[in-house]
Amino acid sequence: MDFLDNIRSALAEYKMIEKGDAVVAALSGGADSVSLLHALTELSVELGITVSACHVNHHLRGAESDADMHFCKEFCKRLGVELRILEADVASMQQKHESLEECARRVRYDFFAEVSDGKKLATAHNSNDCAETVLLNLMRGAGLRGLCGIPPVRGFFVRPLLERTRTEVEDYLASLGQPFVTDATNADERYTRNFIRHTLLPLMQ
Repeated sequence: MDFLDNIRSALAEYKMIEKGDAVVAALSGGADSVSLLHALTELSVELGITVSACHVNHHLRGAESDADMHFCKEFCKRLGVELRILEADVASMQQKHESLEECARRVRYDFFAEVSDGKKLATAHNSNDCAETVLLNLMRGAGLRGLCGIPPVRGFFVRPLLERTRTEVEDYLASLGQPFVTDATNADERYTRNFIRHTLLPLMQ
């Protein structure tokens, strides 16, 4: 099956959406979210759904954050997709008990809850993300729930790419000649998830 066939299959198998649904895709500008929004847009007429997108500019990476936001605006404009943007000064919103990562996630997911408002919220987690999450939870001493990884559906959240690998995602975008942005902090192994992604998982494989 090709990439779109795999998305169709996941949407049907896990009953992620129904005809008439409005789906908001969380768009960072990275490969996963760009492929997700493109695929949902391609399938929207066939599936009878309306697709929009949302983007959060955390203002943590200076000009790079703004460049990512501009990319998302231009991408959505080309697709004819409505885009809602939250610009948040996350560094000033950090609470005492939170890491900066945790604060950014809280702000992001609060925004997701706001924009969903009866709609489905599609995030672009893939199978690599799921493996990383299982390892991260294992290192933290998680129980059975944590070891189950990321669920395909949780409340209004749906994850159509969860059974696709990062390689499949990038191959799909390459076949379209579709660019994407890369967050430079994703290479920083001081963050535990990045250490798992770039060091632990390759060693295990």
